[in-house]
Amino acid sequence: MTDQLPIQLIVGLGNPGSKYDRTRHNAGQDWVLEVAQSHGIVMAPEKRFFGLYGQGMIADQKVHLLIPTTFMNLSGQSVQAVCAFYKLDNAELLVAHDELDLAPGTARFKQGGGHGGHNGLRDIISKRGGDKSFHRLRLGIGHPGNAKQVSAYVLKKAPNDEFISTQNAMDSATRYLPEAIKGHWQQAMNSLHSETPHN
Repeated sequence: MTDQLPIQLIVGLGNPGSKYDRTRHNAGQDWVLEVAQSHGIVMAPEKRFFGLYGQGMIADQKVHLLIPTTFMNLSGQSVQAVCAFYKLDNAELLVAHDELDLAPGTARFKQGGGHGGHNGLRDIISKRGGDKSFHRLRLGIGHPGNAKQVSAYVLKKAPNDEFISTQNAMDSATRYLPEAIKGHWQQAMNSLHSETPHN
């Protein structure tokens, strides 16, 4: 795969409010906060973007960071607001989210695809006119084993050993993010996928 457009907007999905802190469903949000801290980017409430927003330099390129503060199923409102304001294409968008189909400690870059039942992804695809081509960072949280238990499972805090595994996977994703931002997507994927899972 050849190099692609640089990533200009990185979005971390989660639910707002202290009751959701460190819950599995907030893995994407937690990762973007880590990226912001790693690169000295200040995140602050921005009403016009319906979220926490910051911008700074990563890999010598200007990057926008966004954490929607709508609830998960309205994430697309926030993403669309930033994309419209800065005239960003889906090819320049990276969305980080929790992933039931990957074990904790696993992180995977992916380009395109469906929403897999994830309400945040579903709303982003809808608000972006059905375009599914944006990049994703899938952060594994595991599956409770029964579909009826998923809602409660994703809104619970992970036990400490699982949390540490997920944090290690996030650290790996942060390490290889500069390659993705530069448009070296395949290289970033290969590097990340060879390093995780972390157990």
